[in-house]
Amino acid sequence: MDNAGKYRELREMHKEFIYHGYDIADDGIFFHFSIDDYHFYPSWKTESGLLKNVTPFLEYIIFNLGMAELVSYWKCACPPVVKVKCGSLDEKQCLWWKKLYFNGLGEFFYRNNIDADFDSFMQIVPDDNGKRKYSCEREVGGYLVAVGGGKDSVVSLELLRKYHDETLCYIINPRGATVECANVAGFDESKIVGPRRTIDRALLERNADGYLNGHTPFSAVVAFSAYLFAYLYGKKYIVLSNESSANETYVSGRQVNHQYSKSTEFERDFRSYVTDYLDDGIQYFSLLRPWSEWQIAKKFVTYPQYFPVFQSCNLGSKTDTWCADCAKCLYVYILLSAFLDDETLVKIFGKNMLDCEKYEDMFDGLVLDGKDKPFECVGTKSEVRLSLYMAIKRRGDKLPYLLSRYAKTNPPVPQSMDNYFDNDNFVPQHLIGLLK
Repeated sequence: MDNAGKYRELREMHKEFIYHGYDIADDGIFFHFSIDDYHFYPSWKTESGLLKNVTPFLEYIIFNLGMAELVSYWKCACPPVVKVKCGSLDEKQCLWWKKLYFNGLGEFFYRNNIDADFDSFMQIVPDDNGKRKYSCEREVGGYLVAVGGGKDSVVSLELLRKYHDETLCYIINPRGATVECANVAGFDESKIVGPRRTIDRALLERNADGYLNGHTPFSAVVAFSAYLFAYLYGKKYIVLSNESSANETYVSGRQVNHQYSKSTEFERDFRSYVTDYLDDGIQYFSLLRPWSEWQIAKKFVTYPQYFPVFQSCNLGSKTDTWCADCAKCLYVYILLSAFLDDETLVKIFGKNMLDCEKYEDMFDGLVLDGKDKPFECVGTKSEVRLSLYMAIKRRGDKLPYLLSRYAKTNPPVPQSMDNYFDNDNFVPQHLIGLLK
């Protein structure tokens, strides 16, 4: 049976997904979801004592974090009804969450060949359909910067260096690259907020049994969890490092965005949600939204102290290495090849990825119009073409295989991005000058 048939079968078999509630200990949060007899208990572990003073506002943030978490469990069977037995959601909120789930699951639906439509894919049914809003009731100031270990968050940390004393790094499940990037930027353990997020193994067991699997809008989990910890640590600004390139579709002729929850659209929606239902005294924004990935790479190479430690390969994240065998690695290699020589790049990645014939298909997906982009966090094709143009000029007659192959197509000279600036952003006015 194909996945489209499995989708229909599972929805017949499992009619309801239930968000039962959450427990709050002084060092962690434990959610409870279920699909019939399958129960899921994902958790967040925090610093001991951090959650000992539970207020209605704190509880409501945690409830909303659970709403962001639940879609990862819902998608294994895609029940048509989601019952929410804790917290409160009015009709506008239900539509807000449906929009996030539907667009954030665009890749999941596409790759599983599921023909879902917005009206019928899910009905959210809350026990309490009233509107709730609570005040933060605490003073906030300074910055909480999400650090993922890649070049983007490094650039944000460096741009905000003058605000170092007011800044904490936010790292979910700290690992080598994320911690080392923070350390190189001057943040020791005391300046790192590092909660541990755990996925319930029961979900992995369902996947092993043949239930559906695929990409979910994880950056929405980052947004709501960062809001939670900004509140707990008294920080006013939640700083993401999503760039304008995150808005581009991945599938030719269709709106399917691997990075939907990193897009400007989601950022705008999240900020509106905070204003309507939480407290907009805590502000969420992406510092790098006005820039392209190409501009970020150009800035990143001015910080060579990070070359030995930064890493953004998903496959290599557990070992803090670049696998040098995936589309994300190839994409970052191409971007940096515009500014760095191959000797330096080989020290970072372990090999010259542009000299490997087997990457032709990945390369074409990153470059050619009409070809689907690889489902990784990669930028626009125009950025890749500009980087390739500069890489070819930099290397003269000594071109590695993929550059030589591309050069033979006589690509047009791409437009410079030096002066690119996306004005559709939410960067606070006092920080705009850092980007111009």
